[in-house]
Amino acid sequence: MVSIEWIVGAVVLVVLILVLVPATVRIVQEYERGVVFRLGRLVGPRGPGLFFLIPYVEQMRKIDLRVITMDVQSQECITQDNVTVKVDAVVYFRVVDPSRSVVQVENYIRATSLISQTTMRSVVGQSDLDDILARREQVNLKLQRIIDEQTEPWGVKVTAVELRDVELPTEMRRAIARQAEAERERRAKVIHAEGEFQAAERLTAAAHVIAQEPNAIQLRFLQALQAVVSDRSNIVIFPVPIDLLPLLGRRGGGGDQGGGAS
Repeated sequence: MVSIEWIVGAVVLVVLILVLVPATVRIVQEYERGVVFRLGRLVGPRGPGLFFLIPYVEQMRKIDLRVITMDVQSQECITQDNVTVKVDAVVYFRVVDPSRSVVQVENYIRATSLISQTTMRSVVGQSDLDDILARREQVNLKLQRIIDEQTEPWGVKVTAVELRDVELPTEMRRAIARQAEAERERRAKVIHAEGEFQAAERLTAAAHVIAQEPNAIQLRFLQALQAVVSDRSNIVIFPVPIDLLPLLGRRGGGGDQGGGAS
């Protein structure tokens, strides 16, 4: 017969196992690291995989090493040329030193978010509106460099910063639209002027050729006459240059001689 002491001992043993096993066994995923503290003193990161802690002596905090995508709240900024804009961004960062991300800062995600907001206002305030709109890549690189320098002591690496949206005042959008329209008109006038200049060059070259060959103008006249008479729906009176009359007379005379001979 099983004694009461043995039953009590078994119950106590089961209770201890149920209490101690969750406090002892830890499983850390491949993308995580467990920062272990022993009686408040930093031991270091552990994982990935299965490992054991000393119950109530060692404590662990898991840190995710994957890239975190964080939206930076829209900020109202004044550019260097005194234009008020609303700018928001996206920051990509990850933890490269789990120990420092726990020891050096209370909440590295919130700290990175706040430092990104203040840095974005500062960089936009030092840039012109044209730089933000046309050379945004340079502004992104500057933001990434400054934020990364400030988060480096926390064991956080900022991999990229992207300005997502730049909201302009209504009057500024209208001014930019008028500027773009004026630029398009200027380009159209320049292209038209270049075309006229090239056409004038070609006509000048043609005039030199015709001046050296007088018969060339007669050939050009005949080509124009053929193009006009091809349309028979209209009656066209076309003046004949005096220079062509001797040629026409010779052709007429030759025809008469041919008729007499026959």
